[in-house]
Amino acid sequence: MTDTMKAAVVTRFGAPLEIQELEIPTPGPGEALIKTLYSGVCHTDLHAAHGDWPVKPTPPFVPGHEGAGEVVAVGEGVTRLAVGDWAGNAWLWSACGACEWCETGRETLCPKAQYGGYTKNGSFGQYMLVDARFAPRIPKSVDLAAVAPILCAGVTVYKGLKVSEVKPGQWVLISGVGGLGHIAVQYAVAMGMRVVTVDVDDAKSRLARKHGAEYAFNAAVEGNGLAAKIKEVTGGGVHGALVTAVNGKAFPQAMGALRSGGTVSLVGLPPEAFPLDIFSTVLFGLTVRGSLVGTRKDMEEAIDFFARGLIKPTYTVQPLAEVNDIFDDMIAAKIDGRVVMDLQH
Repeated sequence: MTDTMKAAVVTRFGAPLEIQELEIPTPGPGEALIKTLYSGVCHTDLHAAHGDWPVKPTPPFVPGHEGAGEVVAVGEGVTRLAVGDWAGNAWLWSACGACEWCETGRETLCPKAQYGGYTKNGSFGQYMLVDARFAPRIPKSVDLAAVAPILCAGVTVYKGLKVSEVKPGQWVLISGVGGLGHIAVQYAVAMGMRVVTVDVDDAKSRLARKHGAEYAFNAAVEGNGLAAKIKEVTGGGVHGALVTAVNGKAFPQAMGALRSGGTVSLVGLPPEAFPLDIFSTVLFGLTVRGSLVGTRKDMEEAIDFFARGLIKPTYTVQPLAEVNDIFDDMIAAKIDGRVVMDLQH
């Protein structure tokens, strides 16, 4: 193993990422070193590189939290992972394990949490460090390139669907059929839900139907009649909604499509706020719920759905050197499904 690796580095917010030669890190106590073979590219990586959110990462840093590869070294005290295992990194890089939230199964809300590719260097490099307690274990029966999107997009929508409280046989609306949404459709179908989708692109609607959506609406075509159309085809409205879209208009649209007692689960993070009709929310007993990725158990379950062949992300593979082109395509909404980078070529 050489002493250096290639990595895409954010040197300043809004600037193109630089492909640099960095020293390969050494795992400390409780850590493992993974040779990163593939990494999905998430919209969060773009937000991180641009410094879009109120709590910002500190340049220089290496983005990425959908990395998958092989464990090549472990630090002191590591027993959960061994050299030769397949594992990955995740948005939830670590949590303290001792706070109120960790102790009650809500580790994603830990105030001392660390985040992959944000507060900790991530998977846009040929090697990465992980906290061995939190690194998702990957079965060797799967395609590593295909599993990469599961490690953020997959677990995020899987958890979002769980907290929407939609039961098998009930209707769920999935708003936005991009990198997260097209996987959400598949999880919803695998969980026994009936699916309606909303996007502004007919190609995304075709992708949704391919993955099992019964109805796929174009919000740009339906306009103000969208909620009424959804309520018509679902017999009174959806029981829950998952909003993956990064467009503020999608949120009130999803609220309007709910039936009484319904829940909208929010995972998309657009920069703008959205208006909440308090009267309707109270009158119809609606719930608005934020959902932040998933716990280690959620991750294990999400990977298991994939490993059993129930989830098949739509993705293309591109080399690390094209990372800035990938971001440009993401901004222009030209990506069909997910882009996975090949870190070794």
